[in-house]
Amino acid sequence: MKTRFYLFLAAICTLHCSQNELLTYDIVIVGGGTSGTAAAIQAGRMGADVLLLQEQDWLGGMLTAAGVSATDGNHKLPSGIWGEFRDSLYARYGGPEALFTGWVSNTQFEPHIGAEIFQNMMNEVPNVDRIVGFSLQSARLELQENGKERLQEITVSTSSGKNLSIQASVFIEATEYGDLLGVADVPYSHYMETSDMTGEPSAPNNEHPYVQDLTYVAVVEDYSPMNAPLVEKPDSYNPAEFDCMCAELCSDSTQNLVSCDKMLDYGRLPNNKFMINWPNFGNDHYADILEKSSVEREQVLQEAKETTLSWIYHLQTEGGYTHIGIARDEFPTDDGLALIPYIRESRRVVGIDRLYEYDLSDLYVLEERPLYMSSIAVGDYPLDHHRKKNPVPKQIDFPSIPSYSVPYGALIPEKVNGLIVAEKSISVSNVANGTTRLQPVVLQIGQAAGAAAVLSVESGIPAALLDVRSLQDVLLESGLILMPYMDATQDYWAFLSIQKVGLSGLMRGEGIPVAWANETRFYPESVVGNMDLFEILSRSDQMGTEQINQALSTVGSSGEWTVENGLAFFEELSQKPEAPTASELSTQTQAQSRSTSYDRVVRFFNQHEVELNSPLTRASLAVLIDFYLDPFYFNSVQIGYPNSKL
Repeated sequence: MKTRFYLFLAAICTLHCSQNELLTYDIVIVGGGTSGTAAAIQAGRMGADVLLLQEQDWLGGMLTAAGVSATDGNHKLPSGIWGEFRDSLYARYGGPEALFTGWVSNTQFEPHIGAEIFQNMMNEVPNVDRIVGFSLQSARLELQENGKERLQEITVSTSSGKNLSIQASVFIEATEYGDLLGVADVPYSHYMETSDMTGEPSAPNNEHPYVQDLTYVAVVEDYSPMNAPLVEKPDSYNPAEFDCMCAELCSDSTQNLVSCDKMLDYGRLPNNKFMINWPNFGNDHYADILEKSSVEREQVLQEAKETTLSWIYHLQTEGGYTHIGIARDEFPTDDGLALIPYIRESRRVVGIDRLYEYDLSDLYVLEERPLYMSSIAVGDYPLDHHRKKNPVPKQIDFPSIPSYSVPYGALIPEKVNGLIVAEKSISVSNVANGTTRLQPVVLQIGQAAGAAAVLSVESGIPAALLDVRSLQDVLLESGLILMPYMDATQDYWAFLSIQKVGLSGLMRGEGIPVAWANETRFYPESVVGNMDLFEILSRSDQMGTEQINQALSTVGSSGEWTVENGLAFFEELSQKPEAPTASELSTQTQAQSRSTSYDRVVRFFNQHEVELNSPLTRASLAVLIDFYLDPFYFNSVQIGYPNSKL
């Protein structure tokens, strides 16, 4: 890898960057939010030379600086850095029960504690340089021989007054708004697509030019037995906006409302604090902010702050909650509100692949575009949009979805090399963004982006042309879950084999939508029969129907299959000269590989205390398929599937 160097443009720089200091890195991550933090940690752990550009001091973005410290989803899918972060929270607070304080989430914590944990994680990767406080000014792209442009350089102004020109082998877009896409003029989506454009049942028939509401989160605390400091009434305060925030304050009997105490318990945090991110007559604020200038944004965000301050003022005065006030020790801001707003929807890149509602509804619904095969992250949150403050709200009856996978191609721009996209700017439809925007998923997306950037730098291959299986190997080794099986996560003995066979498409899970904690189950302990075995193997390109039937008839099974006759069955298959193997080996090497497979598998089963005379389960079958057929590597996976419509 290249070693970073610092040169002053007064000496060698060309006219376009005159008087700018030039920095060169392997990887530059633009944005220190949720994805940017994870990307920097992952790339740093892999030894890359990394620069992280942070908007403000705190790492972690919406999980910390934006105050959304009641995590949404992935409670049963502790994938990658998300799982590490949660384990650190458990250690800090005393276990899972200490974080199950409110009813909106299983994991709730004080934002400043989350920021400390991310800072500690970053301190362990010293090869990540950081610049705190910056604004994007411009970007330079160059046309390549293949007709694509490549992002070569960005210019930024820092809060210390420096002007920097920054070059990198790979840039990662990890800003809250997708601002690098805008500055670099990379094609992106904005607003809600129509059903004609996406083929999604939930998309509107006509254009709906609105984005999701944003929120300026506050953390309040209980000052009992004293009164809390009273919020000064904002000039924009309108009590009608908040009158039905909870049952005691609302005269409209048609509203199905919770009590004010239960409303506060929604986001109850440890240490008698409460996160104020309330959706019903709450502190959401509508603003179409993406294309506005920095000055215009500041004005809009001040209005969003006043919405939250008005909400608290209403609770204190009209609700009589004089003991509830803004926490004094949470955010280092003058008004006590979060450091940054919670942005639910940003610019969304036009990617090589795009994730739609129907991809989420069923991993296997479109055989011609098996996006799950290139998975780099998993999620289980439902499709959930905040639009109640929109001037023309679009209420949508979203379908239930199971847990799902996010494809690698959604991180890769269709027309620009040298750029990987993370955070909420990946290539998804407006509808699908309702679930991919949540904190644990965005952490995983950032981690995958960091790993892909390093592999691109090391190989000299554009991110769009990376071997997806090599990337997935790195991610699995880094503790990520790529197939969203909740009944076979990292602690399960056959986890890796189940993941790899699942990613190949040979063995498939069952999606089960269950409201706010959707599932996909692999059923690892289910016993396999003849029909199961035939159906699974018939999906393989490595053997024909006649070969499978012949092996079945040779080995057979009068009753339930056992692990032992499963081994015999795959030994029989492997002796067939027409049966190809996963790797391109010589005939002699193939024979040696076959002769050792049996011993390797038996040792693996013994290591995990699986008796050979026990029934053949789906987990044991996944191990046999993985060891004997290796379907994960047999077929290479490319990104760029057709953008099909149902």
